[in-house]
Amino acid sequence: MITHRSYTVEPWAVRETALNLDVLAQSESVFALSNGHVGWRGNLDEGEPHGLPGSYLNGVHETHPLPYAEAGYGYPESGQTVINVTNGKVLRLLVDDEPFDLRYGRVVAHERVLDLRRGVLERTCEWTSPAGSTVRVRSTRLVSLTQRAVAAVAYEVEAVGSRSRVVIQSELVANEQLPSGDGDPRAAAAVTSPLEQEDHFAGGTRLRLVHRTRRSGLRVAVGADHTVSGPDRTSVRAESDTDVARLTVTSVLEPGQTLRVEKLVAHGWSGTRSLPAMADQVDAALAAAAHDGWQGLLDDQRAYLDDFWKRADVEVDGDEEIQQAVRFALFHVLQAGARAERRAIPAKGLTGSGYDGHAFWDTEMFVLPVLTHTAPEAVAEALRWRHSTLDEARARAAQLGLAGAAFPWRTIEGSEGSAYWPAGTAAFHVNAGIADAVLRYTEATGDTEFEREAGVELLVETARLWRSLGHHDHHGVFHIDGVTGPDEYSAVADDNTYTNLMARQNLLAAADAVERYPAEGRRLGVDAEEAAAWRDAADAVHIPYDDNLGVHQQHAGFTRYQRWDFDGTSADQYPLLLHFPYFDLYRKQVVKQADLVLAMYTCGEHFDDEQVARNFAYYEPLTVRDSSLSACVQAVVAAQAGHLGLAHAYTAEAALMDLNDLEHNTRDGLHIASLAGTWMALVAGFGGLRRHGGIPRFAPRLPERLSRLAFSFRFQESCLRVEIGPDKATYTLVEGEPLTLHHHGEELRVGLDDPATRPVVPAPRRPVPEQPTHRLPNGG
Repeated sequence: MITHRSYTVEPWAVRETALNLDVLAQSESVFALSNGHVGWRGNLDEGEPHGLPGSYLNGVHETHPLPYAEAGYGYPESGQTVINVTNGKVLRLLVDDEPFDLRYGRVVAHERVLDLRRGVLERTCEWTSPAGSTVRVRSTRLVSLTQRAVAAVAYEVEAVGSRSRVVIQSELVANEQLPSGDGDPRAAAAVTSPLEQEDHFAGGTRLRLVHRTRRSGLRVAVGADHTVSGPDRTSVRAESDTDVARLTVTSVLEPGQTLRVEKLVAHGWSGTRSLPAMADQVDAALAAAAHDGWQGLLDDQRAYLDDFWKRADVEVDGDEEIQQAVRFALFHVLQAGARAERRAIPAKGLTGSGYDGHAFWDTEMFVLPVLTHTAPEAVAEALRWRHSTLDEARARAAQLGLAGAAFPWRTIEGSEGSAYWPAGTAAFHVNAGIADAVLRYTEATGDTEFEREAGVELLVETARLWRSLGHHDHHGVFHIDGVTGPDEYSAVADDNTYTNLMARQNLLAAADAVERYPAEGRRLGVDAEEAAAWRDAADAVHIPYDDNLGVHQQHAGFTRYQRWDFDGTSADQYPLLLHFPYFDLYRKQVVKQADLVLAMYTCGEHFDDEQVARNFAYYEPLTVRDSSLSACVQAVVAAQAGHLGLAHAYTAEAALMDLNDLEHNTRDGLHIASLAGTWMALVAGFGGLRRHGGIPRFAPRLPERLSRLAFSFRFQESCLRVEIGPDKATYTLVEGEPLTLHHHGEELRVGLDDPATRPVVPAPRRPVPEQPTHRLPNGG
């Protein structure tokens, strides 16, 4: 794990058995805790040493001007970046006047464990100071999944071998110094001292700081309360100033005696609420947390996760690393969205500042499908956030001369934050991804209230964009020209197949929605003529195909481009975007990430098995996977095409993206979409899950390395357990009403006392396609 021997492979935990300062920043991302509202990176309790300090509140950002060499019409004027808010996890320790700092003295033992079932980060350390005093430190940290504003730490110090004077300084710290950027465009732009102090308080065992961001005008309040237990004469003193509030706890410990501090931290932010209201808000959250106490928070966390794992766990026999990785992935995907509650789910979740904390199309196309079948309540909230930003999306469409809504390529608060035109403004497929997420969610849950209140409007406004963006030619064929599809090495292309097929689905779904909900349609001004125009465009949409090669084109004319010189490209020239000009990438047959291959997964009903096999064989040698979003999609379609060994290798790449730091940027935060893709690769790849026609469809097949795959799957009011072996698959209804499903095309109906077992259809034997030079799967 992270290529260090000190990381072990376990089914329900990520364990670090020794501290490695050279991968400290990466481990801080791996050990991050979040609930979708509050995020704490896995920094050491004492605050230093650190790789990247990180305490985040979802939606709290600072704005900054976007620089252009030459400004152009429609370019966004300002960008947004996530900021490091007041840090409440710091507990500094002094032992006989020596700071507890693991860079000095002697570390006798150090272990950290991310417990995936209990939802806590535990740490044990034995350290001898330069002066010879030895202490044992134990800490447990959580970010509550049941009380969204609350995080907590229990910190305990024990004297070992000799009497020690111990001081614990529990702090709230604002405007922490951040490391400077390294020039990598994927890393977040640092914002220096973004918080202006408004109020500070310290009294008894309580602390509170209130600040406001300088440009975006968001008010942030963080408060802490403490329970202290230790020997007689333990003393406590509280103080506060502009950017620091501190509780100092002093005691003298005899060998074997302990000093324990339980720290509850509450967070709040608002763009409208007053300073007194924000102070009261965090005080109230602290009071609620104190009512349950530390043990109550632990018990609630375990109960929440017990319920989640009961309906979300994936069991993998035959590959211990993937077994650990898929549970790690599900845990972090849950953390990213569980309590986001009408906020975005950023590409890094709340684990780091990479990509400036922005949300992209990743959310709807990779993360929400997993949550739809494991934690659907989080999906409704994420889509309601998109719905709340419709005004900004409508304004953006109008600015671009289009009807409907143009959702941003990257954003925190709803406005476009991308300064890059071809891969940002032209990537309209984000609209279709949002519509697809609406369809997936409503189909899987039957949530008509959401559909009526938010879903119909999202479908209508995205459909309006497609109808105005595209056009009918003189033969009546509908084209969508000048767009960027998922492959960012092919920009401003005509008739991107993925975009066209997803737009087609969007247009038909909108027409169906206003037919089901005529009152909503009238409210939105949709008449029969407009709905008919959507259907006409959908029926006539152009899907480029090369008759000579017998393959679908990624976009019109793609297969006539010159092929990239893969043999002349060295291994250290990847990712290509950092070593070659975009104009050269745009005019060659080279694919950054699955595009046409993604279309075969998301819109699979438009491709037969032979087309899937031919298309995959053609695009596989062109796809360089310079995006973490690619491996999981290639795993799914490789499995469908019968290349099960290759699918296993791509599954491992997606699964180990962060645990093995495959892209060398885990320090900036986890790749939440790639983590979600681990579930996708296993469930949609080897489980063969598809959703055509509103019925779950499975076509399970296992690679040789795996002897068994089992997963639970929520659909409507039912929970289905699927267990796959080399020769047979069993479908068992765990709860809910009888469910109709397909197994390799055969319709089955399973009830609570009526499981179904069917043989696995062997995969067809086909030559395994090659990958570009130097681009073998990182997992195989």
